[in-house]
Amino acid sequence: MTIEIKRSTKPIDYKESINFLEDRVSKLINGKSKELIWILEHPHVYTAGTSYNENELLDKSIKLIKTSRGGKITYHGPGQIICYFVLNLNNRKKDIRKLVSILETTIIQTLKEFKIESFNDKKNIGIWVKNKSKLQKVAAIGVKVKKWIAYHGFSINVDNDLEYYKKIKPCGLEGNKIINLNVIKKNNYNNLKIKIIKNLIINLKKWVFLFLIIF
Repeated sequence: MTIEIKRSTKPIDYKESINFLEDRVSKLINGKSKELIWILEHPHVYTAGTSYNENELLDKSIKLIKTSRGGKITYHGPGQIICYFVLNLNNRKKDIRKLVSILETTIIQTLKEFKIESFNDKKNIGIWVKNKSKLQKVAAIGVKVKKWIAYHGFSINVDNDLEYYKKIKPCGLEGNKIINLNVIKKNNYNNLKIKIIKNLIINLKKWVFLFLIIF
């Protein structure tokens, strides 16, 4: 399993990043490139997935970018870590549910290293925390599959401005249900990106190893 690790230090334009991912997908389908894990941040942007409904947009003046990923409307911006990937599911039993489970496990494991307990929800995809008796979402997941090549990724709110979420129903959620790590627990999250990469690679390797044994 050979995966290219890409880390961007400056915010990357959303459309530019998606074009890069889609080009990598095409190359991987044709056997001309490696798999990819890419850690980055975006400038302020609102995006809508394939399940988007117009009533999720509360501020009609917002410029919205429609995408091919799964999910509803969401916001990206500085202080939110994005983990994009391009992964070949042909080598992983073509199991999309297992991939989503690995993404969830990776986020939960990573947050636990910062002493933050989190969990998934079968009804609402993503990762949640219990903050002062209130359930709030701290990470979102969106995946698309083309010829069994999975891409897009997940986002973790670290210290982003939560006011931007008030202009939409993020992930279709009503009310104040989005939170970031800095609100949950003041901490130094500088090495969060490294831990995400480490945990994701470990979990992907376990998946391939178990698949080879079962197969």
